[in-house]
Amino acid sequence: MARYTGPKSKIARRFREPIFGPDKALERKNYPPGMHGTSRKRGKQSEFAVQLMEKQKVKYTYGVLERYFENLFHKASAKEGITGENLLKFLEARLDNTVYRLGIAPTRSAARQLVGHKHITVNGEVVNIASYALRAGDVVAVRERSKSLEAVSNSVAARTINKFSWLEWDANALTGKFLNYPSRDEIPENIKENLIVELYSK
Repeated sequence: MARYTGPKSKIARRFREPIFGPDKALERKNYPPGMHGTSRKRGKQSEFAVQLMEKQKVKYTYGVLERYFENLFHKASAKEGITGENLLKFLEARLDNTVYRLGIAPTRSAARQLVGHKHITVNGEVVNIASYALRAGDVVAVRERSKSLEAVSNSVAARTINKFSWLEWDANALTGKFLNYPSRDEIPENIKENLIVELYSK
C-alpha cells in the first residue's frame, strides 16, 4: 500500500501545523526545519509556491500520494458543486479517515494500519482498502475478534463526544455510520482548497 513513510515532524514543522497529530517536536521548534533555524531569511513565496504548498499539506494530512490525489481532483471537478469542497468531501469519505474521525484510531496513519490489517468492516464485510469510498448509510465497525485490541480500546477510551455531525457512533458496539458528506464548514482542517483549484486550473 503506497503511503508516505518519511520524517513526520519535519513535514509538520514545514507547515507549522500538527498535520500528523500531536507533535512535541513541533511544540519545541515552531519554525521551519533547516540548519539555519529561525535566523534563515526567506524571500516572499511565489503564487505557484503557495498553491503547491497547500496541495502538499492536504496530501500529507490525508495520507495520499500524487496520482490518487490528481484523480480525485478530476472526479471532484466533474461533480456538480464547488470543486474544492467536493475534493475535501471525497477525502473525508475515505474509510481510513472515517475510522480516525470515529475515534477508533488516534491518527490517520494508525487508522490506515487497522484497515490494512483487516480489523475493520463496512456493512458487515471486511474491507482492507484504506481509500475505500464510503456512501451515505454505510456502517463502519471494528471486526468482532479485533475489539479486544489494545490500540483500539485505548483510542476509544480517550474518545470524547461525537464531534462530527456527519457520523453516528455506538460506543457499546464499536460501530459508526457514515450519514452523509460533510459540509465545508464542518471540516475542521485548516485548508485553503481554493488555492488547489487555482493550481490545477493553470
